[in-house]
Amino acid sequence: MIPRDPVILLSFVNTKLRDEFPSLSEFCAALDADEAAIRETLAALNYEYDTGRNQFV
Repeated sequence: MIPRDPVILLSFVNTKLRDEFPSLSEFCAALDADEAAIRETLAALNYEYDTGRNQFV
């Protein structure tokens, strides 16, 4: 289950990216998550996905 709260979502996604997944697209595929929705939710907190760092910064 993916958290709905944006701040918890940020922590959850970055932890999963750090520990388990080499990219956001693989994370989304494995968890059947909507990548665009995650990006949009976190953009509202001024976070963008950095492919080089494989995290939202």
